[in-house]
Amino acid sequence: MKKKANTLLFSNKIQAWYINNKRDLPWRDNPVPYKIWLSEVILQQTRISQGLSYYHRFVDKYPTINSLANANEEEVLKLWQGLGYYSRARNMLEGAKQIIDKYDGKIPDNFNDLLKIKGIGEYTAAAIASIAYNVPIAAIDGNVNRVITRYFGISEATNSSKGQKIIKEKANNIINPNTPGTHNQAVMELGALICKPRNPDCQHCPLQTECFAFNKELTGSLPNKIRKNNKKERFIYYFVISNKQYIVLSKRTNNDIWKNMYDFPHIENQEHLTTEELAESKMWNALFRGEKINIEKISAEHIHVLSHQRIHAFFIHISYDKQKLLPPGSSLFKKKDAANLPTPKLIENYIYTNNVLTFEL
Repeated sequence: MKKKANTLLFSNKIQAWYINNKRDLPWRDNPVPYKIWLSEVILQQTRISQGLSYYHRFVDKYPTINSLANANEEEVLKLWQGLGYYSRARNMLEGAKQIIDKYDGKIPDNFNDLLKIKGIGEYTAAAIASIAYNVPIAAIDGNVNRVITRYFGISEATNSSKGQKIIKEKANNIINPNTPGTHNQAVMELGALICKPRNPDCQHCPLQTECFAFNKELTGSLPNKIRKNNKKERFIYYFVISNKQYIVLSKRTNNDIWKNMYDFPHIENQEHLTTEELAESKMWNALFRGEKINIEKISAEHIHVLSHQRIHAFFIHISYDKQKLLPPGSSLFKKKDAANLPTPKLIENYIYTNNVLTFEL
């Protein structure tokens, strides 16, 4: 009886706070499963302020799961461009096709079947199940990790298997079985708006009285995380080969970052190379097959930081005047058509900052 009372105390307090303080987000008033799924995929590793415009774009272009399932991958990647973690977009497209083929176009209403969908992990499955279908299961993201860890005083690292097991058990013990969707959203919202990583607004927290971290003055040290290894350093030398109307691009088909997106033919190395070292390398000869190359200009270094790697990019401009300068694996595009191809943010920024796609009729 005491356990149930404590459960209701937590849930009632946080839901009352949520009703009065929640942000006005388009998928909340009418929790359609497809829109919940779409919002959760877009907002993984993404701030709401950035992801909201992408959500609206996707809903406008693909208002139903059928329309998304029938979409072209390049169109989906182009619409996703700039959001990062592009595997999310590819998995979402594959997941939509899977739902059409195996579930008659209906997103599954239980946690285990949701996990079978491409790109849907435990958090997203729990969010869809609880918010769209009222299934009592805790959805645990970074915000929830923080709230639960501080509230219960969990010292184990949140990114360890032991820490996650404890957090999952605690989170599921306090979920309100009658309103699991509202409960989960309330915990997420509290973590985003009040129980922030730095300088949490404890004075306005509805859980302040019972919070272990607040009462023990440990909000600055909880949650704990295991420090991860340093980022991988990658040096990429891009060759911008173009003339007044055409440009050479390559489609990334290997299982690496930016799969199925377009960038320039390039050489990659584990450390920085001078222009002379680059021109004398086997990679250079393989790319240009021994042809003499006249370099017009070389850009300054562009550093592009991803979650687990740091890219040091250099852009080397070469004038395209003969078919010999079409490196293996690359294709020639009209500049006006190239503008519609999906490109990584690093490439997009360079293209438009330097007017690379400007063409003459």
